[in-house]
Amino acid sequence: MTRSQIEYILALDQHKNFGKAADACFVTQSTLSTMVAKFEKQIGFTLFNRKTKPISLTLNGAQIIKSLKNVQREFRLLDENINEAQGKELGNLSIACIPTVAPFLYPLFLNGISEKYKHVNFTVHEFTTEHVIEELLSGNIDIGIVSTPLEHKDLVEYPLYQEEFLLYDCGKKVSDTTRKVSQIDFDRLWLLEEGHCLRNQIGKICELRTLKKINGNLIYNCGTLFTVLEMVKINKGITLIPQLALHKNKHIIKDNIYKLANPVPTREIGIVVHKNFVKKRILNYLVDTIKEVTAPYLVNQSKSQLLVKPF
Repeated sequence: MTRSQIEYILALDQHKNFGKAADACFVTQSTLSTMVAKFEKQIGFTLFNRKTKPISLTLNGAQIIKSLKNVQREFRLLDENINEAQGKELGNLSIACIPTVAPFLYPLFLNGISEKYKHVNFTVHEFTTEHVIEELLSGNIDIGIVSTPLEHKDLVEYPLYQEEFLLYDCGKKVSDTTRKVSQIDFDRLWLLEEGHCLRNQIGKICELRTLKKINGNLIYNCGTLFTVLEMVKINKGITLIPQLALHKNKHIIKDNIYKLANPVPTREIGIVVHKNFVKKRILNYLVDTIKEVTAPYLVNQSKSQLLVKPF
């Protein structure tokens, strides 16, 4: 078996179409088909059911694909170890960030890292925390930026910064600049939809699991933080936002921001990588850079904080 065969087979598994898989591998369809068939002949059974549309894996094929993904990952690690030993920064690096951080953090460091490492091809994504974990473990992404701690045995965490939660209330203006969680009108509370760790954290802060829904309208679902902010503004509602989200955010009316009383609910944002991650020089640069660029926007934090975990 060759590395090319592994690439072709995994591309076919991903695209479920010979033509699309061949295009992704920059080879002709006949070349890809021949190489896949050659491997199937060698092992004595088929990986793909070609009669279905789209093509599908056979039972044996599903097991082989898992092994091939592990082999491909080891090849990539080998390449990265060689480059690291030679002091070269080459190849590809993919970064995934949770949606409640990405719009505010990416603009602060992406241009800088791409300028510094001109021979590395960077790909960036926005994924929920659970999706980031899945992609890191499968080897589809290299670096995750999420709310930590995750405490996963196969992942290594690097804390970046802590940011306080702020109350955003577009209802009647009050003179107090600090509000207690117990003062929040939960009937006006807007949250992100299920799957976002920010929703879980707000649920912990406000003890929503014990409060239950009132008349079926306590919790509203929105797909992005920007949608939540707009719905809060229109409906004179309330939500909690992380501190970095204030940075150049035209969706926020600054006069409607209130600090929460001590101990101030706070979340930690960190980088997570697989325990076998190799590109340590880029990783160290990224950790130091993010700490530096976020510091000016996280000033005046309270001495008394309460760390809210993502799960």
